[in-house]
Amino acid sequence: MGIPSLLYMILLMMVFGSGNIVTLVIAMSVTSWMTAARSTRGLVLSLRQKEYVIASETLGAGAPRIILRHLIPNSMGILVVGMTMSIPGCIFAEAYLSFIGLGVTPPQPSWGQLISAAGETFRNYPYQFVIPCLITGITIFCFNVIGDGLRDAMDPKLHV
Repeated sequence: MGIPSLLYMILLMMVFGSGNIVTLVIAMSVTSWMTAARSTRGLVLSLRQKEYVIASETLGAGAPRIILRHLIPNSMGILVVGMTMSIPGCIFAEAYLSFIGLGVTPPQPSWGQLISAAGETFRNYPYQFVIPCLITGITIFCFNVIGDGLRDAMDPKLHV
């Protein structure tokens, strides 16, 4: 996790070949699972020390029952918010890889391709560069706002 995942994605796209959306999804999946696994592990370790889990163990509940009744329901909200907050990173990674020519190839549309193509004619037609950049930025901002809203809605400490 010490090396940025974008470097791993670039290497995977060069090894497996660029231009295919399946390869891009595989590269993103291979590199982004580590963050989700680390946060899930930390959350489950934290929940395992809660009083209701210890009480359930004391009363004789088995591991499957504790997992299904306590750990999964109490961790789902945070995991959903984490997934929502990771979507902007995936959008940026796809746009960047398409911008440098390692993402999807035409005729499949991509914001990175639009930005790259508009960079060539920026002096004559600046709006062709500004509009895809602006729309990409607005989309990433909207997913961040949705993630913040979900975090606020699913945080049980705020509803007390």
